Amino acid sequence: MSRRLRALILLVFVAGCGSRDFEAPRNLDNACSIVDQRPKYLSAMRAAERKWGIPVAVQMATIHQESKFIGNARTPHQYALGIIPMGRQSSAFGYSQALDATWQEYKDNQGNRRAKRDDIRDATDFMGWYMHESNRRLGISKADARNQYLAYHEGRTGFARESYNAKPWLVRVASKVQDRAITYDAQLRACRKL
Repeated sequence: MSRRLRALILLVFVAGCGSRDFEAPRNLDNACSIVDQRPKYLSAMRAAERKWGIPVAVQMATIHQESKFIGNARTPHQYALGIIPMGRQSSAFGYSQALDATWQEYKDNQGNRRAKRDDIRDATDFMGWYMHESNRRLGISKADARNQYLAYHEGRTGFARESYNAKPWLVRVASKVQDRAITYDAQLRACRKL
């Protein structure tokens, strides 16, 4: 085998070792299982909780709903006439499914130019920042997963206008996020992760 071929194989191998794991953890219904598989998730969420006051379980339930813990999650493509690709439904990307404009607002506000939506630490910090601002501007309790999720999904202006009332499916989803946050909180307490 030539020297160049060996060097290329080694380079490909080393590059593969540095790639990120964007697959969802197994058993998304068990918070203890999630954080056992991905300890850095818990570390990131605890850091966001310390900084912004948003409980770990609220963050976890929102991430579950938004991306199912898939770091490079994107919205589906839209098609014209059922076959012609027209782009994605929105610019939402990453663990938090943050939109381009909202992510840019966060980066500008926090002075974190290198923040990435597919990095769990940045995504949880973004989520903490956004929910903290929803608490400050709208008075939504930081532990109220249902209303925090509605403000997260609809934007603060949409939440203030109660736009979610025209979307019964979204109100049901927000209630599921609340139920999941309660379940995750109980699980994390039972396995002594909180």
